[in-house]
Amino acid sequence: MTDTHADFIAAGGNRHPSAADWHASGLLAYGADCNVALWRPNNTATPGVHALLKGHTGTVNAVKFLQTPGEKNLLLSGGTDKQVRVWQQDESHPAGWREAVKLEEHETAVNAFAVLNGSPFFASASADAHVSVWQITQEDSELHVIAKQRITLSPTYFALALELTSLEASTSFVLAVAGTNRQIQIYVSSSVDVEFKLAATLTGHEGWIRSLAFVKERHAGDSDLLLASASQDKYVRLWRLHKGEQLPAVSQASSDPLLESISKTLSNKPHRFNAGDDKYSITFEALLVGHEDWIYTARWDTRDDQLRLLTASADSSLSIWELDLSSGIWICSSRLGEISAQKGATTATGSSGGFWIGLWSPEKNAVVSLGRTGAWRLWQYSEIDDTWNQEVAVTGHTRDVKSLTWSPDGVYLLTTGSDQTTRMFAEWHRHELSSWHEVSRPQIHGYDLNCIDSLGQNRFVSGADEKLLRVFDQPKGVAKVLSAVTGVDTAAEENLPDTAQIPVMGLSNKATDSIEAAGNDETDGGVEEDSAPIDVALETPRKPPVEDQLGRHLLWPEHEKLYGHGYEVCAVAANRAGTLIATACRASSIDHAVIRLYETDGWREMKPPLKTHSLTVTSLGFSHDDQYLLSVGRDRQCCIWSAKDSDKMQFELYATDLKAHSRMILDCAWLPSNRAFITAGRDKKVHVWGVEHKSIRRQAEVSFQQPVTAIACLRDNVGSAVTCAAGLEDGSVLLLRLDASDHCIQQDPKILPSALAPAKAITSLAWRPRTHSKDVDEEQPLKIAQLAVASEDTSFRILAIPSP
Repeated sequence: MTDTHADFIAAGGNRHPSAADWHASGLLAYGADCNVALWRPNNTATPGVHALLKGHTGTVNAVKFLQTPGEKNLLLSGGTDKQVRVWQQDESHPAGWREAVKLEEHETAVNAFAVLNGSPFFASASADAHVSVWQITQEDSELHVIAKQRITLSPTYFALALELTSLEASTSFVLAVAGTNRQIQIYVSSSVDVEFKLAATLTGHEGWIRSLAFVKERHAGDSDLLLASASQDKYVRLWRLHKGEQLPAVSQASSDPLLESISKTLSNKPHRFNAGDDKYSITFEALLVGHEDWIYTARWDTRDDQLRLLTASADSSLSIWELDLSSGIWICSSRLGEISAQKGATTATGSSGGFWIGLWSPEKNAVVSLGRTGAWRLWQYSEIDDTWNQEVAVTGHTRDVKSLTWSPDGVYLLTTGSDQTTRMFAEWHRHELSSWHEVSRPQIHGYDLNCIDSLGQNRFVSGADEKLLRVFDQPKGVAKVLSAVTGVDTAAEENLPDTAQIPVMGLSNKATDSIEAAGNDETDGGVEEDSAPIDVALETPRKPPVEDQLGRHLLWPEHEKLYGHGYEVCAVAANRAGTLIATACRASSIDHAVIRLYETDGWREMKPPLKTHSLTVTSLGFSHDDQYLLSVGRDRQCCIWSAKDSDKMQFELYATDLKAHSRMILDCAWLPSNRAFITAGRDKKVHVWGVEHKSIRRQAEVSFQQPVTAIACLRDNVGSAVTCAAGLEDGSVLLLRLDASDHCIQQDPKILPSALAPAKAITSLAWRPRTHSKDVDEEQPLKIAQLAVASEDTSFRILAIPSP
């Protein structure tokens, strides 16, 4: 099992300004639900998330790298579980990092960190109106972190931003704290062993302050410090920290004519304080005006004594600010992202919904931002063209991934979840490299999505909390992108539209053609204005699409709606021929716990519905020959339905076990023989069943330490054994080996390495069909099988598992 590895990990980022940091080594760490995701944006050989650090039990709000005086690299993380975890770099660990210390002194959620590389301490802020200062020590290679000071913020407010720096030519330190009271409090410590004390309070902002950043104005030893503060009042204020009794020269930035309307909030009042034997002053330096919505982050860059400031805003833009030496005014030299007036405020029309994080790369030639959809955007600077070019970055779900399914040929994978999106992932082949990426976002919905299944190569059906199912067709534009990325000819039907758009105030993806959309400028009841059919770059795609294209140009048109259920749809299954769909909804009575069948030719319901369950049907599955339909539910029943005719469109009850498990059954799957299946239950057991004449018989049983929440069997096994994967409530994934003839357990379950397992319950498992590869011999066993794993921790991954 040591050769098992993750081919792909997808996890959307947490929407918190402090939830990401980019280390000098090129490693970017960000919070992904309760995990810390590790990604190297500039590594083209292995793009994407390569590991998730597990440990937190709540959402990760803050992530920060720290280098100790001994030059050891540490990673700090804090979240809603009130914990601070310190991770130490360890190349022997599968993820490259291991948890060294866990701190539990905070009483509420941790929101921010402040670090100073090379110093022995750091600070953390929580929602209990306290800031904690910690000191790092090391004894016999063992890392220790002790509480040095606990600062009570007064007047009471929640700290949302911290920044720590040292004062030049002294042992003094400055800690800036800001948050929900619109003020910046400056705390000073004259040495490592002296506690921080409040020295000054800076006023002027008219909204919550979300980010702070210190920088030396020049590399010279006597340089002043500049402090940037970003606020929800849409402005960035710059403050100058100057050594000496004499005040610095007045900045020319206050003469900017753009500031006339807000001149009342500008003040050059000096704030003086002492640090040891030295005297310092803080004065207002400049006000940066240009963003149209809240500003979440501000990050400095120094290059040849030329300062640049990167800001990320809820107006869906990144701005790079530079000081114009001729006028002394700070100007926006580059603006990346979307024009806020171009799109509405919803992701349904393609808008990013704002940027929550903006970071410089270590080389300062690239920037990243995190949007509302959990996706990262990456821009690389080209010195030749003097432009910023957007590159492929990381995407992923931001809430539970509920279900996933492979296309029949295994070329792409569809996932759907509680973030109300359906996403399509495929493997990008170029030269000798390959990597997985999101290549389309077929569905952006207004309800949580619960289930999905494929209806052939170019169609799928999904169910949501809205009580109906929707069927989608792959458009020609997506087929073109998929073919270019995978190298596989996936041409869609010629009569399909180019792409799809979501009408204003609508939930249905409306088909559009290039010519129609180009001439449609009306917005009343139609497609939104400026909803271009397909991006120019997608006409001749050479690489996977970026986030702007995914949310706007790569939707799938809706083909049909299927009505009938009275409650939220929770299970769907399609037969192998793609001619019949079986569905079920949440239920507390036998009248609603029915299974409805829909034929895909005229999209009619095949009545009467199948009735025998008394509570919610949790999982459905057709046998590989489409002769039988398997259903399991919360009522502990396991039922087999048999086709009544050769068309296999009408079904009747064939066999049932009223007490198949001692607690609710959560999932089921057919074995390759079509005469046996497997069930998984909350009673922590997996049962193997054989189908006999009008009856089912239990043939084997396996017990686990946790409830079994998902099960999947490898359909394409050749030989004397069948491989099944079981997912547990704690995120563990185990493999079972069954005899192909009598279905007995050949060996004890093998658990996959913990580093490859999710942090929360497994929601869905699916083996990749072997037909995806031209080099596969159907008569030979697979050397490596790929298993898709979805979880409640918002991640899903594709595991490569060698044959035993």
